[in-house]
Amino acid sequence: MKIICIGRNYIEHAKELNNPVPKKPLVFHKPASALLKNSKPFYYPSFTEDLHHELEVVLRICKNGKHIEEKFAHKYYDELSLGIDFTARDVQTKCKEKGHPWEIAKAFDHSAPIGEFVSKEGFEMSNIDFKLLVNGDARQIGNTRDLIFNFDYIISYVSQYFSLRQGDLIYTGTPEGVGPVQIGDVLEGFMGDKKLLHCEVK
Repeated sequence: MKIICIGRNYIEHAKELNNPVPKKPLVFHKPASALLKNSKPFYYPSFTEDLHHELEVVLRICKNGKHIEEKFAHKYYDELSLGIDFTARDVQTKCKEKGHPWEIAKAFDHSAPIGEFVSKEGFEMSNIDFKLLVNGDARQIGNTRDLIFNFDYIISYVSQYFSLRQGDLIYTGTPEGVGPVQIGDVLEGFMGDKKLLHCEVK
């Protein structure tokens, strides 16, 4: 199982971090050890003083594929969830300043909390409301209509480079509103009115 992540996939998020809007999907990976399931607590890592939340819609791949045409991409995932791409922003900034890869800021252990999966049936992929509450306050509010690269395009694009396997996860990008978390924070992710994700920072 691999975790494929798409960066800067909402224009306003790219702008809030003063990043250019990408012409093609910005792809990076997290290892399986990044996954944090079943509402287990997240322990604030010692190597950062500026840990940020990034809420994302997550696709679960349901069959193997390679070089998938965009018109068939919808057949390769059947469930959705919400996940958090925890980012050590201070570490990432230092890596970017030196022109280094920034996996250590993104792919560390338990940096990818994942919520409950639900069937994609009943959802319009181009119009999914989702939000993140931190201690009950709305921090991120997004809708998939604002994606730069939609789900089918992402699957088609990624599959040109990496074979997709059943069980792989794709984190599809975060909307604006990312920000720091502190020890003691409670993060809750909602898709529409349904709570899918719960994560306590310890």
